[in-house]
Amino acid sequence: MKDKELFQIGEVAKMFHMSVGSLRHYEKIGLLMPEYIDSETGYRYYSTRQFECLNAIRYLRVLDMPLDLIGEFINNRDIDTIQNMLEQQKELVIKKQHELQIIENKIDNRLKQIKDAIYSELNVIKIIEVKSKRIAIIKNNIELGSYLDLESSMRKLDEQSDAIVFLGKVGVGISMECLQNKQYTKYDMVFIILDDEDVYNGTTEEWPEEYCVSIRFCGEHNDAPTYYEKIIDFIKKNNLSISGFSREITMIDYGMTNDKSQFVTEISVPIKINK
Repeated sequence: MKDKELFQIGEVAKMFHMSVGSLRHYEKIGLLMPEYIDSETGYRYYSTRQFECLNAIRYLRVLDMPLDLIGEFINNRDIDTIQNMLEQQKELVIKKQHELQIIENKIDNRLKQIKDAIYSELNVIKIIEVKSKRIAIIKNNIELGSYLDLESSMRKLDEQSDAIVFLGKVGVGISMECLQNKQYTKYDMVFIILDDEDVYNGTTEEWPEEYCVSIRFCGEHNDAPTYYEKIIDFIKKNNLSISGFSREITMIDYGMTNDKSQFVTEISVPIKINK
């Protein structure tokens, strides 16, 4: 110790910009043992010959290499081993980059939807052009206000998905026949709008690009019948025809806020123009 070939654990931690706790953990798992432990004080000391080993550990940790793999390399150091480890870690990094890109896309989609909902023009009926969408559907009869039936259908859809996030993407629909007969208190289907990156193992359908009569209002599913009535009246007065099931989505609901005054629900009914 007189010639400073040995350094206390605190000195080593400071030199390598790491915590004493990390060095103690490396000792505990057998990754890097102290050169010398004072039997009386319990002080740990490391030698200069261990510095290169510690440099290798720090480098591989920066690359997010698991400690068990680092331990295997430290005990069997050679160029082939480090090359294989780096190649494998690069593959993992590329995979993580792809996963993070998917997460970023999902965040962008939700932010876009929330901003769209916040700036909605409420209680105004419009004819809009809806872009094509990929959807998954379960055809169930669900009474208005039956949360348990809706939740059950969502869980069935969830069984076929690869961790699809439902927030703001689940909708319910009323069949064309029921709409024509002014029956607005029973839904015939539950659907999920799938993002491009969503992996869904069940059957999917493609909504074509089409025109819809649409309205947004401050409320939730239980408030919808009044607005269906307005949409159907608009369709009749403007010489239009219903061409498919309705698409009713709560864009902002209890999943995002407890303030009901901020709720936004959209109802869209696909139409064709009668000549």
